[in-house]
Amino acid sequence: MNVQHPTPTTPLRARMIADMSARNLGPASQTSHLRACKRFAAWLGRSPETAAPDDLRDFQRHLIESGTSICTRNQTMTGVKFLLRVTLRRHDLAAEVFHLKEPVKVPLVLSRNEVRRILAMAPGLKARVMLSLAYGCGMRAGEVVRLKVGDIDGEQKIIRIVQSKGRKDRNVMLPSDILGLLREWWIERPTGSDFGVAGPDRVLFPGYRGQHLSARQISRLFKQAARAAGIIKPVTLHTLRHSFATHLLERGVDIRVIQALLGHAKLTTTARYASVATGMISAVESPLDGLTATKGRKGKKGAS
Repeated sequence: MNVQHPTPTTPLRARMIADMSARNLGPASQTSHLRACKRFAAWLGRSPETAAPDDLRDFQRHLIESGTSICTRNQTMTGVKFLLRVTLRRHDLAAEVFHLKEPVKVPLVLSRNEVRRILAMAPGLKARVMLSLAYGCGMRAGEVVRLKVGDIDGEQKIIRIVQSKGRKDRNVMLPSDILGLLREWWIERPTGSDFGVAGPDRVLFPGYRGQHLSARQISRLFKQAARAAGIIKPVTLHTLRHSFATHLLERGVDIRVIQALLGHAKLTTTARYASVATGMISAVESPLDGLTATKGRKGKKGAS
């Protein structure tokens, strides 16, 4: 895999890139690992090759004391551990790396009415199509922007998501409303970058020089639509994916089907949506209701 690394390459950095490429790590993982090691080296003030056990312990304490979030701290130490264990083969130093348990957070979910308002306020047809895909198919931002013409199967009413997170393919449903929007978009879609590109390989949402849009661009469009819709919750584009899963669960869709649609490796990841399925939660009868009903029946017997 050809991953671009604009930073000047030192021999150690080159070795680490080679190690990551040999293990088929994705571009995002490679960038994250390199950023982590750059941060460690900047704190250390010298090459990580000269690090000692005390340096690892002090650096991990520094991350916490400097206010780094647990998620970022763990991600940083994952990259540093790869350097120590794989590239430097310093297993004694790698043993000093530990991860902290991250707090379990309940995903923020939009109501159906809030989703409807956001889609209605999308700034243009392209934004409406992309946001509809994110909610209606449970797709991640990167999955939406990388869609190609050949990924859309209007005959079977499915969308094929190719080599997404975890290097996995999966299929998701293609709702009729989204198929109609895609056909509208195909008429308006810029075609300047299509020359020499086979039909199935053409990017659905072309950006600069025919490349697909960035995930950041679609996220900005979502923020713009959410503000216009009067949404005051701290939502992100990924909230649409959370809402997709939660609304399906509330409608009684089997959780294993939802797991497959989301591309989750573990069922426990999907099961967390049960904690935010407000429709299911509100439908559960509290034991207090049973006490009240029993008390009412006793009162009627006494009156008779």
